[in-house]
Amino acid sequence: MEIKIGSLDASKPASNDVGSYNQANSAAVQPCVPAGRSGDSTLGDHVARRLVETGVTDIFSVPGDFNLTLLDHLIAEPKLNNIGCCNELNAGYAADGYARARGVACCVITFSVGGLSVLNAIASAYSENLPVICIVGGPNSNDFGTNRILHHTIGLPDFSQEFRCFQTRRTLRAVVSHLDDAHELIDTAISTCLKESKPVYISICCNLEGIPHPTFSRDPVPFALSPRLSNKMGLDAAVEVAAEFLNKAVKPVLVGGPKLRVAAAFDAFVELADASGYALAVMPAAKGMVPESHPHFIGTYWGSISTAYCAEIVESADAYLFAGPIFNDYSSVGYSLLLKKEKAIIVHPDRVVIGNGPAFGCVLMKDFLKALAKRIKHNNTSYENYHRIFVPEGSPAKASPKEPLRVNVLFQHIQKMLSGETAVLADTGDSWFNCQKLKLPKGCGYEFEMQYGSIGWSVGATLGYAQAAPEKRVIACIVDGSFQVSAQEVSTMLRCGQKTIIFLINNGGYTIEVEIHDGPYNVIKNWNYAGLVDAIHNGEGKCWTTKVFCEEELVDAIAIATGPKKDSLCFIEVIVHKDDTSKELLEWGSRVSAANSRPPNPQ
Repeated sequence: MEIKIGSLDASKPASNDVGSYNQANSAAVQPCVPAGRSGDSTLGDHVARRLVETGVTDIFSVPGDFNLTLLDHLIAEPKLNNIGCCNELNAGYAADGYARARGVACCVITFSVGGLSVLNAIASAYSENLPVICIVGGPNSNDFGTNRILHHTIGLPDFSQEFRCFQTRRTLRAVVSHLDDAHELIDTAISTCLKESKPVYISICCNLEGIPHPTFSRDPVPFALSPRLSNKMGLDAAVEVAAEFLNKAVKPVLVGGPKLRVAAAFDAFVELADASGYALAVMPAAKGMVPESHPHFIGTYWGSISTAYCAEIVESADAYLFAGPIFNDYSSVGYSLLLKKEKAIIVHPDRVVIGNGPAFGCVLMKDFLKALAKRIKHNNTSYENYHRIFVPEGSPAKASPKEPLRVNVLFQHIQKMLSGETAVLADTGDSWFNCQKLKLPKGCGYEFEMQYGSIGWSVGATLGYAQAAPEKRVIACIVDGSFQVSAQEVSTMLRCGQKTIIFLINNGGYTIEVEIHDGPYNVIKNWNYAGLVDAIHNGEGKCWTTKVFCEEELVDAIAIATGPKKDSLCFIEVIVHKDDTSKELLEWGSRVSAANSRPPNPQ
């Protein structure tokens, strides 16, 4: 069976509007049957049409001389909105955030100076399994294979530097330098992006976008994605062995990991949790992927810095199923998890490993979890144990009047702001740990970048996420060091009329680095952050800024941001002590430091 978009069959809708489509087959691909095409349809028209078909309605771009004509064609598509960003790195981070909310994203940049600048964001998207289509306006097709030296290069008649850099990021790469194979190259790249949930690179020569070609003129041009299927015999065998493994356990648990996203297995995981009755936890990078309102949810499993009583239940279990985990030095708190391989079922997006073996390949996670839910015996022992030992958390010590604001007091008030109409974006840094302790209401979004952990990701990602999910008010918790990397993208938020609330936590440095290894390089120049945003605002768009030094001022600021200024971008600079950190960061930092400083093994 194929997933077809705008296929020439009997199911074609009578109008040229979006037709009916079974989204269960694909989370990313949305149908778009464009208006009738004439014989002068061009490569640029085709690219724009394909982006809309996949579900992209906004592109994040930075203009350069090699992509200007391409941008002309993209913005001519009425269903495609161009968002000009301040630099290519931020455009890539914006695409990252957009893909998290929408399922696919696109950034459009220029050759070499743009392509090399966006690389860090593309590496981030690759590590986080996000489908980002990176389109580069390339050199004139006549310049390939000549001895000419072009601008935006390193001064050699070799235009492959950018191409080779993307190659090391393991992204699929397509260079469109001839119209005859352009259709195939572009469709292969976009299909790969959607199926593999990884970024792809498409370079289009700057003299080709406006040229008509017969392969672009037919209405509609069929576009298909073949669904991935499990090996039926392997699936049955994996389920049989896993069910036997879990059904004989006394107190098994379930733990969701970040690769639930790429496996599109959120619902299947919850279905298994419902059927099993097991205590249900998530790894830190999977927060928000499983409803925390689930009756058996016990919190975040993060080793020694897990939410209260979660680690004790997980690590004392006699069997645990991890769905889509990533065990790196960050998620394992410096490789200090107290887990045993022989007790674990590890479910990868397309493979299942049970204990020390056997392993079953070509088994899709969502198929496995759904089938296992039908074979599992209900056993709520682990959750009963959790409920038995659980003691409700206390509240932060009450602040004295006008006492300098503490971070734990700040997040106590952020907790009260959350609803199903909000989304939390946690910056790289101490916000990781403070936001993990937030209890997410049903429907509340949550995103952070843990695998790549790039300081600076948050501002661009906030822009992209808010653009993709306008129905939610984004609450971004960003620290000063990260904000200094990509602050200018606040101007793009204002141009787009976004209503995000940014809490800028000003503690004077790279606090997360301080707790791993301190030094003078972790102290940064203090800015007047609220004043900077006022300058960026410059009277254009809806913006409100303030600084808060104590709880009373914070309460007033939140009341304004959620009341009279609810339709504005609100920037609240929060002044806190430089050593005011979460206890989780203190322990995590010391353990990661110990892992980083291990002596070499003897040779």
